[in-house]
Amino acid sequence: MNIIVTGSLGNISKPLTQQLVEKGHTVTVVSSSPEKQAAIEALGATAAIGSLADASFLEKTFAGADAVYCMTPPNYATQETPVEYYTRIANSYAQALGKAGVKRAVYLSSFGAHLDRGTGMILGSHHAEKILNGVPGLTVTHIRPTSFYYNLYNFAGMIRDLGFIAANYGGDDKVLWVSPSDIADTVAEELLRTGNAPKVRYLTSDERTCNEVAAILGKAIGKPDLTWKVIPGTVVREQLDTHGVPAATAAALVELYDAIHSGILADDFYQNPPATNGKVKMEDFATEFAAVFAKSN
Repeated sequence: MNIIVTGSLGNISKPLTQQLVEKGHTVTVVSSSPEKQAAIEALGATAAIGSLADASFLEKTFAGADAVYCMTPPNYATQETPVEYYTRIANSYAQALGKAGVKRAVYLSSFGAHLDRGTGMILGSHHAEKILNGVPGLTVTHIRPTSFYYNLYNFAGMIRDLGFIAANYGGDDKVLWVSPSDIADTVAEELLRTGNAPKVRYLTSDERTCNEVAAILGKAIGKPDLTWKVIPGTVVREQLDTHGVPAATAAALVELYDAIHSGILADDFYQNPPATNGKVKMEDFATEFAAVFAKSN
């Protein structure tokens, strides 16, 4: 198959590309960075250097593709709201997929994408799904992973400086976590699927309370008494402002954390759970976290 992978050599796209190449497929990797071309080619793929916001570039790249993996890279520095940013990229994808005549796509969405408000950073996924669903002749599966393990790296500095984790979710809140490698496996399955494709596919690797997460990470980094405190969203917002996070991004992040704390983000997941969970568990990730944490000290 001729498959297009967006996302450059990111946490999902790199292992996905490796899988597809190893299985004998022709893979083109889209990247905005010319510096990544050699590394992409070293994997046995072809590099297409350009912007996801450039629909003409994408149309040319997608021409002749049997399937396309679409994702929206994080862009925390933008002054756009998450909805504005996701909508802009999704419209570019939709235009290119339609004009190139692509019949099959897999989109990296998010759990909580069934909601049209109150989800902050991932609210754009709801709108992006609707846009891609409107492309004539396209069969699209929306992969809805849960919270990424690597989001926990954002707390490394806090753990080092303050000795605890704090956010406007935590404590006994149950959180669903997922590994990028498990996502890559699921995306590969869908890109290569020959039968009827699901419209939505949820994915998680593990479920733990935040207290359990703190204990597991704490043990791995030599801080067995590590705790995860719940603090007001206003305090989190102040901290983000202090660190120079754009106001729209800070507000969206706090709203997302509120959605995790209240449980609304995972409502539809529990009503439509995946048949199987991913392989990578929190203890597995804790080993990676410990290595990164050690380097940050």
